[in-house]
Amino acid sequence: MRTTRSEPGDDRPIGMFDSGFGGLTVARALIDLLPGEDLIYLGDTGRYPYGPRELPEVAWFAHQITEELVERHNVKLVVVACNTAAAAALDSLRERFDVPIIGVIEPGVRALVQATSTGRAGVIGTVGTINSGAYRAAVAAASPDTELVSLACPGFVEFVERGEFDTEQVHVLATALLAPAREAKVDALLLGCTHYPYLARTISDVMGRDVVLVSSADETAFEVRRLMYDSDIVHPRRGDRRGTSTFITTGDVNWFEELGRRLLGPELLRAEQLHWESEPPQ
Repeated sequence: MRTTRSEPGDDRPIGMFDSGFGGLTVARALIDLLPGEDLIYLGDTGRYPYGPRELPEVAWFAHQITEELVERHNVKLVVVACNTAAAAALDSLRERFDVPIIGVIEPGVRALVQATSTGRAGVIGTVGTINSGAYRAAVAAASPDTELVSLACPGFVEFVERGEFDTEQVHVLATALLAPAREAKVDALLLGCTHYPYLARTISDVMGRDVVLVSSADETAFEVRRLMYDSDIVHPRRGDRRGTSTFITTGDVNWFEELGRRLLGPELLRAEQLHWESEPPQ
């Protein structure tokens, strides 16, 4: 049931979603930056990973999840904390829903073009994200003179979802996948998937300490805060209020709680399970 908006401010929760656990990097940043806000996080672990899927199917998932957050949980804005979903559906989500929809692509790109001093930058992401061309278009719009190396990194998400962040197997895979970025001598690399910050140590070891790694998680949290203050939708009870965090998974609850708590921290006490009643048309 929808609650009544308080004036001034808005006491409804922030909604956000990802295909699995990667968006918890954004959730962590939001909890730290806006501790008085309530948060609802939906991890679609029953259908992850999104990266290898066709973009129309991912877009269908994104609309289904956003409808769940807006209609059932009455959120005041939605953070699409999944690069593949943002690439597939951000524009159509903004057209359909009357709450602010924030993606992770634009904030990350702004930070990337500021981080590079040579004008040679890179972005790594899932196959779906890279093939969509969303990052290439965003960088071209933000900084036309920046040379961008775009690399798909299949396998990274699966390692994170298994809780393997710095194994020898991950290092071998990263060395192979990141070779073109090293050869291009990029000086800044955008982690274009919210799972990838968990692999930052391995990626940094492969790329070298002189390459700046840019994560969109913090930048997205700053964008959310800016929008909320500009739109006067910050929770009216500020001060020392501590917000609540609700976590929902479409997959195995025990697995989500165990790995999610390890990735996010103590705020993830328990998770609720959601079963979808419909699947995308074939």
